Amino acid sequence: MTNVSYKMTSRSEVPLTDGRRERSRSSRSKIVAAMLDLVGKGDVAPSAARVAEVAGVGLRSVFRHFDDMDELYREMGEVIEAQVMPIILQPPTGATWREKLFDIADRRAMVFETILPYRISANLKRFQSPYLMQDYRRMLRLESDTIGSYLPAMVKADVAGAHGLNVILSFQTWRLLRHDQELPFEDAKSVVRRLLGDAMAEMPED
Repeated sequence: MTNVSYKMTSRSEVPLTDGRRERSRSSRSKIVAAMLDLVGKGDVAPSAARVAEVAGVGLRSVFRHFDDMDELYREMGEVIEAQVMPIILQPPTGATWREKLFDIADRRAMVFETILPYRISANLKRFQSPYLMQDYRRMLRLESDTIGSYLPAMVKADVAGAHGLNVILSFQTWRLLRHDQELPFEDAKSVVRRLLGDAMAEMPED
């Protein structure tokens, strides 16, 4: 009888345990969604209290799911990266390295536009966060390596010129045009293409 009673009790507790886990997953998802919503709407440094308010959970719940805001920024970054990384990693089209760089420029315009508020938010926070600083440098290396993989040896040998191409195609340039100078999307895109074309015109063909 004791064994039967134990089994029955255990079985009755399973739905309760599953229910708690489901509520926990739901709360965590709501918190991440609230963070994404706030930053996406321009609140580049939302407080934990504000995140909790928008998520519809208690402040304690935020820190029950996330050790600190750093971890919440990390999860936000993972969500955004999962959306744009397939675009970033897709090989550019074009018969020449110049055409490939123009394709990269157009693709980055779309990606940078998508991640603009989130990257600005993370950039502000990175000076207080070793993880975000490390992630920032990782993305810089990815951007640079992507361009470098399509440059001819003679172009790479022009170190200043190669660095210039990275600056033109960087997120920082896009942020300057769209956020600081408040240019419309197409105007900012035209500026990048103009700068890129002018820079490549001074470089060898292969």
